[in-house]
Amino acid sequence: MKMHIDGKQSDASDGATFAVLNSATQEFIDTMPRATERDVQTAITAARAGKRIWAATPVHERARILMACADAVDARREELARSLSTEMGKIIREARSEIRVCAQILRGFAEKAGHHYGQTMTDYQIGAENDIIFTRREPLGVVACISPFNYPVELCTQKFAAALAAGNAVIVKPASDNPLTLMKVIGICLSRGVPGNVLQAVTGSGAVVGGVLANSAGIDAISLTGSTEVGVAIAGHAAKTLKRVFLELGGNDPYIVFDDAELELAIRDAVSGRVQNAGQTCCSPKRFLVHKPVKEAFVKGVIEQIGKLRHGDPLDDTTDFGSLISPRAAEEVQSQVEQTISQGAKLLCGGRLYDKTYYAPTVLDRVRSGMDAAGDLEIFGPVFPIIEFSTEDEAVAIANATRYGLQAGVITRDMGRAMRVASRLECGGVVVNSSGNYRHLDQPFGGYKMTGVGREGVSVTLNEMTQEKSYILKNILRPPRS
Repeated sequence: MKMHIDGKQSDASDGATFAVLNSATQEFIDTMPRATERDVQTAITAARAGKRIWAATPVHERARILMACADAVDARREELARSLSTEMGKIIREARSEIRVCAQILRGFAEKAGHHYGQTMTDYQIGAENDIIFTRREPLGVVACISPFNYPVELCTQKFAAALAAGNAVIVKPASDNPLTLMKVIGICLSRGVPGNVLQAVTGSGAVVGGVLANSAGIDAISLTGSTEVGVAIAGHAAKTLKRVFLELGGNDPYIVFDDAELELAIRDAVSGRVQNAGQTCCSPKRFLVHKPVKEAFVKGVIEQIGKLRHGDPLDDTTDFGSLISPRAAEEVQSQVEQTISQGAKLLCGGRLYDKTYYAPTVLDRVRSGMDAAGDLEIFGPVFPIIEFSTEDEAVAIANATRYGLQAGVITRDMGRAMRVASRLECGGVVVNSSGNYRHLDQPFGGYKMTGVGREGVSVTLNEMTQEKSYILKNILRPPRS
């Protein structure tokens, strides 16, 4: 497969490539170009021309094209889902959902763009009685979208669909582990009328492609979903040219189970929320804070529920649990589990890496405040660190004792307590009576603290992807002089 640069299917200028493997089997699928700095600069130059064309395209025309893109993605849903499942180990049911959501996102931003209004000021200020002041939202220019591996199609579509709907040119940098399906989606969009210098995709290493995009004065904004470490580095580079950055980074989300919880629901949603995408979800529950009176029953139920999960081929409709993205990722989870055990946690089940990229769902009891897993250690795999608490205040303190703050789940029948706890949690979203592994397309999605900067969602991202200009008609209402 080739890159999309300035309307052409492009190899790297030096011919370099890298291999894309089937995550579950580690079999070879295809190669992708490993872009050089020259290739990235070519894309930036093309985008600087494309941004003028696209900004001048009427909103209704941009929306029509994005709607056509959505229809085309829907028409190829099964093909794209199988591609996604194959390259990243995501089970086929989840892959189909991701492709369906991709089409919904395209439609959502197309619709929202037609109702993205400016403001009109009042004559409140003395001396401005004869002035009319109104604002318009105008594109930022060129937006670089850096996509993660875990939801490579959905999360990148959140970025590029919003940027296109708002009138920007876009350069996409897909994750190197699994770029193929996203590249197919971008090809679909180009075939449905998005100009080739308005939507481009450049593949290769983050250090080269991401570095050039972050440092270039030709890029007006960067939208990244990835690790906190990469986000901090990108923000540092971007600051040199004062480009906007939108960052959705790490998380170590709490799942708080109180003693009055509906226990069957708490157990079911704990497991489903954690093992989705093999535990590789930013907003999945990663710390399980359980009230002392129900901890034993909760842990027993979680282990029983885990035992019912079907492992196997991600393309099999009966499989519940797929592979991690790579052997390196699975080895990192293994290392983190061993680290947590060395700090005093007790392994109750799992703790096993097998078939290179599969990691057995793992329950770790006796995790306490002060252990890395209870604070800033984000385990990006199907691991359940169990932390016991005795009081509401203690639960809130443990939940907030991290540099992260994406989402949280609070399980209780007491709605007063649910809302009280939710108001005290330092995070961007709280789900009552389920896990924080939830994302509505319209929701302002993002986090507090080192989890990131900005929000994504149909209700908010067009504001992020535009700038507001004031138009002042000075003395326009002044009566004519006789």
